Amino acid sequence: MVRLFRYDMRVIPVPNRNDPGSVSLRSGSSVLIRDLLASDAGEVLTQTRKDIRYHRPWVHPPVTPEQFAERIRRSQLPTNRSFAICRNDTGAIAGIVNINEIIRGAFLSGYLGYYGFSEHGGRGYMTEGLNLVLAHAFRALKLHRLEANIQPDNFRSLALVRRCGFRREGFSPRYLKVAGRWRDHERFARIREDFLGNRTESNVCPTV
Repeated sequence: MVRLFRYDMRVIPVPNRNDPGSVSLRSGSSVLIRDLLASDAGEVLTQTRKDIRYHRPWVHPPVTPEQFAERIRRSQLPTNRSFAICRNDTGAIAGIVNINEIIRGAFLSGYLGYYGFSEHGGRGYMTEGLNLVLAHAFRALKLHRLEANIQPDNFRSLALVRRCGFRREGFSPRYLKVAGRWRDHERFARIREDFLGNRTESNVCPTV
């Protein structure tokens, strides 16, 4: 059965997926985004296991069926969303973006986590995909702020958020325990008004 989302955006079937019920939430010139599905486990785990050295020590994505199932369980809570960035030409998953710890009320904010797969790297898929997630978060989910905390030596991730118009807000010593150690992070954020063009700034990416 096809799931439909009552969002103000085009609904497009995802190409070449083994789950006919999956639909895209938003699409760009090279990639689309859709909800991460339990049926994605085989493809995602194949890539994360292959990319362990590529991802670590910056991020530790699921590498076991149990870890992936936990991510799917969390993504179904009101406080979390997980998106697959899929290539338009093949349907292959090029990366994952998570919005974690969503808080409503007066805050309307969440925390970003993401990782790409080396097989699809260097072609702009994560940049376009992250911008699509921002558009979905600010327009459909009605969030006001998304925060990304990045280790200072994670140069690829720092470059990604800068390309997507995030503003550096500060430095947080020993902010988060990663791989058993408390690690420093740089704090970046993107705000709805800036992204949607209601405020003028030089580094805003075009809306999607």
